[in-house]
Amino acid sequence: MQLGESLLQGSSRRQELLPILAAAETALRTWEPTWTPLLAAALREEAEQRFAALSDLSLASSGGYAGAERRRLLLQRSELALPVESLDAGLSGLEISGNFLFDPAEPDDLRAGLQAAGAEPGALGDLWIRGDRGAQAIVSAELAERLDGQLGRVRSVEVRFEARPIADLQLPPLRIERKLTTVEASLRLDAVGSAGFGLSRSRLVERIRRGEVRIDWQPVTSPSRELAPGQRVQLEGRGELLIEAAEPTQRGRWRVTLRKR
Repeated sequence: MQLGESLLQGSSRRQELLPILAAAETALRTWEPTWTPLLAAALREEAEQRFAALSDLSLASSGGYAGAERRRLLLQRSELALPVESLDAGLSGLEISGNFLFDPAEPDDLRAGLQAAGAEPGALGDLWIRGDRGAQAIVSAELAERLDGQLGRVRSVEVRFEARPIADLQLPPLRIERKLTTVEASLRLDAVGSAGFGLSRSRLVERIRRGEVRIDWQPVTSPSRELAPGQRVQLEGRGELLIEAAEPTQRGRWRVTLRKR
């Protein structure tokens, strides 16, 4: 079956979706489960939404652990679809060890170091900092095997890569979804976000200006950006806020209902 490109009509990520479309065509033609590379959350969600209308195609995903943001998409014939847990997603853990005491690194620095060591974006899953000792990451099994025991550099710090079973990693805690209400003077990103993520406003402003905060997966660097119901705010390491409702109060403030996940 040849999938029509009408599925991609109107997408700003058309070029990124084309390989996923090709993987879907392969799964339908060969009747074999087909995995994509590791995908950023925004791209994966758009693919899931666009391809969900195809009744003969089953979609699932795996990122190595529950709550992973970057995931591989599993495409299968619906009538033969197997549970995603029963199939090997080809993922592994990777330890990135180094002394970052005097030159702290952000996740983007670690990813840049991995790419400098030859990692393709599609081989990189979630990555989390472990204090000043380095970081751990989910990567493709092929990349973990290739980098195992190798040296690299992150900023000014020499690092060592070591493959690890995912079960041996100190995985980020699983976030429990909860609902909360806050009353704010405005719907500014820094005001609503600081209440929802439990950070001081000044600290959140710093992270916004560093490009670590996203609205509907799009980076934003303005703390004064106004939010609206239906929008989702993502902060690396802190999860996501869904703006469920925003109602003015009699005193000219805003009662905002959030869902944190």
